[in-house]
Amino acid sequence: MKLTRFSKQPVLAPEPGHDWEDLVVTNPAAFHDEKTGKVYLLYRAAGKDPRYIVHLGLAESSDGYHFTRSSDRPVLSPLDGFVDGGGVEDPRLVKFGEWYYLPYACRPFVNGQYWLKPSERKFRFIPDPSLPEPLCSNGMNTAIAFSKDLRNWIRAGFITEPGHEDHDVILFPEKIHNRFYYLHRPVFGTEIPGIWLADTDNPLRLRNSRKLAFPVRDWEAQKIGANAPPIKTDKGWLVIYHGLGSDDYYRLGALLLDLEKPDTVIARTEEPIFEPEEWYELAGCHSYKGVVFPCGNVVINGELLVYYGAADKYIGIAHCNLEQLLNEMIQHPGIAHE
Repeated sequence: MKLTRFSKQPVLAPEPGHDWEDLVVTNPAAFHDEKTGKVYLLYRAAGKDPRYIVHLGLAESSDGYHFTRSSDRPVLSPLDGFVDGGGVEDPRLVKFGEWYYLPYACRPFVNGQYWLKPSERKFRFIPDPSLPEPLCSNGMNTAIAFSKDLRNWIRAGFITEPGHEDHDVILFPEKIHNRFYYLHRPVFGTEIPGIWLADTDNPLRLRNSRKLAFPVRDWEAQKIGANAPPIKTDKGWLVIYHGLGSDDYYRLGALLLDLEKPDTVIARTEEPIFEPEEWYELAGCHSYKGVVFPCGNVVINGELLVYYGAADKYIGIAHCNLEQLLNEMIQHPGIAHE
């Protein structure tokens, strides 16, 4: 089964006149407020500054498909001298009580327009080997922030080990056996990056990390990572994940995890459920051949809506009937365990 593109794409694009988002608008987190019916997107944005300063913008929709910007300024920006001084990006959003929890990828210093050839870059980070990690390499890690209104944020710093690159960190939207559960993708501990599962009594620290899923097919041969917060269904936790193939395309697959024991994989799609095909998914601000990369998904009236970054430059929507996808996964569970 394949996801279907929304007919009017991209749904958000770089905005001329907004110097903080006139180059990149991509990789959105999503939250569906069931009380108001609104869907909110927190999206990664950057302007044409050659230092490539990455912010988070906010957009909203009354139907989940047509979005307007909520502000002409970022709602979260890098903080000089803090762990996210080099950029705030690839957010994942869940809510516990009154508080939104936002794990996000970050680095301590700006890194420049990384997708360009070295000879084309006007700015490059120069490492200082005398500093400890991740400062000396400017490595990517994950921090967390909290908010009650999606506009004013409390930053709590790293939730991953600062000396090891670790991102695609995603919090389950509810506790399991009174513990917080995370998906994450550390680079250490394995030759090929894959999806790990952690559980903890404190959301500020990942604990008890163990392997969950790793690449098994050519379309995901280089690495896999989770994309959006798991969706709780009567058949299990549905997890959309990405795979980077040997052909340098980012594609999407799906996992189904046991509700009570999320370290048990019930089913896994054998073939991609979505892949880059359109112009806005192929040409953009990346060094691959094509990219589709969600950071958020919601369910509205039985329809699964996946909000994805396209070519690290635009935002698109892919959708399908949730029950049909689940039934197909149960009927054809694929390789649940490697």
